[in-house]
Amino acid sequence: MAKNEVDQVTDDTIKSGGVLTRMYFDMQSPNAEELQPIMVDLVNNRLLKSQGVVYCSGSIEEPIKVSDVYSTSATVTVLFKNLISLVNVVFNFSPAGIEILKPEKDFMIRISELQSLLINLSQVSADYSQYILSRVLSKEDYQKVLLDIKNREELGKKLIDKKKE
Repeated sequence: MAKNEVDQVTDDTIKSGGVLTRMYFDMQSPNAEELQPIMVDLVNNRLLKSQGVVYCSGSIEEPIKVSDVYSTSATVTVLFKNLISLVNVVFNFSPAGIEILKPEKDFMIRISELQSLLINLSQVSADYSQYILSRVLSKEDYQKVLLDIKNREELGKKLIDKKKE
């Protein structure tokens, strides 16, 4: 039985460390007419064009009224080049749910990919903390935190350079 092109791309990508997922997104607005175009933009322009996304396809539900707002959801199948690309999309788009479709068994990750993943996690955490702190701290305290972050960044660079030696 011959495989179609999508199946072949999927199998090849999974064999080289890719991940096939089903992602669920939801969105609310007081205006029902704006929901589907925004969700289409999320899938076709932002998600599909994200680094490491090989392909995505999905369906968007008709908006329904819930209390005083309208709500819609999308179910999107996404093939990622690697785990890092999946994690970055999760950080950037915050899906309501994720299913791993393939690989169906254990997933092996290279140490270099794990290090990159952990650095990304650290950066997102630092960015989020900086965002929150910039709105809570006094200007002087916030400047001190920024200096601490800069010093931490310099230390990280030195550690990376030392490891390369």
